[in-house]
Amino acid sequence: MAQNKNNKAIWNTRIKKNTSSIFKKVGSSIDVDKRLFKEDIQGSIAHVEMLFKQKIISFKIKNKIIWGLNRIRNEIIKKKFNFNSNLEDIHMNIENRLFEIIGEDAGYIHTGRSRNDQVVTDFKLWLRSSTSEIVNHLNNLVKIIIKDAEKNVETIMPGFTHLKNAQPISFAHYLLAYVEMFKRDKKRFQNNLENLSENPLGAAALAGTSFNIDRNYTSKKLKFKNPTNNSIDTVSDRDFVLDFLYSVSVCSIHISRLAEEFIIWNSDAFRLIKLNDKVVTGSSIMPQKKNPDPLEYLRGKTGNSFGNLFSMLTILKGLPLSYFKDLQDDKELVFNSFDQIKNSILILIEILKNFTPDKKRMYEFANIGYTTSTDLADYIVKCYGLPFRKAYQITSKIVNYAESKKIKLNELTLKELKKIEPKLNEDALKVFNLENSIKSKKSYGGTSFENVKKMIKKYKKESKW
Repeated sequence: MAQNKNNKAIWNTRIKKNTSSIFKKVGSSIDVDKRLFKEDIQGSIAHVEMLFKQKIISFKIKNKIIWGLNRIRNEIIKKKFNFNSNLEDIHMNIENRLFEIIGEDAGYIHTGRSRNDQVVTDFKLWLRSSTSEIVNHLNNLVKIIIKDAEKNVETIMPGFTHLKNAQPISFAHYLLAYVEMFKRDKKRFQNNLENLSENPLGAAALAGTSFNIDRNYTSKKLKFKNPTNNSIDTVSDRDFVLDFLYSVSVCSIHISRLAEEFIIWNSDAFRLIKLNDKVVTGSSIMPQKKNPDPLEYLRGKTGNSFGNLFSMLTILKGLPLSYFKDLQDDKELVFNSFDQIKNSILILIEILKNFTPDKKRMYEFANIGYTTSTDLADYIVKCYGLPFRKAYQITSKIVNYAESKKIKLNELTLKELKKIEPKLNEDALKVFNLENSIKSKKSYGGTSFENVKKMIKKYKKESKW
């Protein structure tokens, strides 16, 4: 039987003394890896089908095992399954229950495999579907951002460097910057799927197996492209876990940066955007407060994703080949990061559906800080053939003058301009107009309204709207 009268796990027939209670507690992973039950059963069914095909087990035994596994799956789904921490993990819990249901024939299920290749198979199957889920959520996020951009092509705001007003830009252009970031995030996750396409099942403990198994058959059954090439590598490495955790971390950075900006812009100092009541919280003491808590949640959770990545890096860096108990922690780290990034994307989508740019305030803000100074310098270069550095110096003098008079550049008169640079004419005044400034930025990737409209069209085509 899978479990003896003393409630010991299968492998404990070799162990003469009871396992220390504290190790039994920390060594059990069932509370974490029970999440893999569907994948574990899926892999086991493919395995026993292969064993029958290779004439290693009989038709009768194959059917009994598959029937038992399907029953167990239903028990778990219906929450009628009793998970036992004494049996360590999901693999042993399922195998033990299989013994209870069909008897000693359950013992054939582990022929030609180990928990080492079993767990990697389960994990890859789970990561494959979970990665695809994240990709779908990122697709939805990108679509929401594009919709917001489409509404704000001609909404003018200040572009910032060092959080200082720099140049006027289209608000849509700003939003589309995040489309690019999240597109790259999506690509990173999609690239990870390639390293999840090799089938670990059949690598056994580390050396392969003497049974005449067909790993190409199980690969096809489980929709892997091909079996892994080296049995030691198969059970030893978790670089596919690092790929996932890294991808989550980078995506979290992008989410956090957007959240940080929205927090700043929603502040009373900036007032560039307004958040709907659906995505704010109140204060326990200050009745007037509406706090951007969901945005702060997004920003804060980023550190957690970094921690998971560095934990896994640290676990792997000192491990000899092949399998060690250290690797037990990989699943908890991945599950935590998956849940976090999934929730973060969904929260961000909700926020982007429930915010409004203050267009008037954005325009006013864009006209503060002499944001069209570069436009004047460029104008001087183009019209009078002066070197840019000379044009820069002239423009600096004009800005200094405006600052001393406490007026904006578009409030300067031609007479005042000519006092500083006699060559300037009436056309020079036009470069101080915010709309003209933005329209002039026609270089590919620039903020001109024309460019932005083209990019929105391009993104929508890529997204197959």
